[in-house]
Amino acid sequence: MAARAESGASAFDTAKLVLAVVLLVTGIAGYHYFSGQLLVYRVLGVLVFSIAAIATVLTTPLGKGFLGFLKESQIEVRKVVWPTKQETIQSTLVVVALVFLVGIILWLLDMFLFWGISSLTGTAGK
Repeated sequence: MAARAESGASAFDTAKLVLAVVLLVTGIAGYHYFSGQLLVYRVLGVLVFSIAAIATVLTTPLGKGFLGFLKESQIEVRKVVWPTKQETIQSTLVVVALVFLVGIILWLLDMFLFWGISSLTGTAGK
């Protein structure tokens, strides 16, 4: 009996997800169907249908799980120890300096390889 109740709820949730997709497709189709209307009205129509689709998805277990994930993510973001402004500036300067240094090293490597290939092919100095 419990399996039957779960399949009924699952079928209803599947129907909600299908309805959400239909709402989204309807909004997009309406945007193209009413191409002669002002852009503002067409965009508002897509937004209304998109919001209705999102609201429908959020009533399913999938949507509720997503909302739970967002809440847990916000909690984890609050736990992060963010760097100070000074630490951020110092890290940025180190990255810029290393990028410059690696650029010079690659430029020198390119010059050396060009010189070596030119010497081997006999095109050096021409």
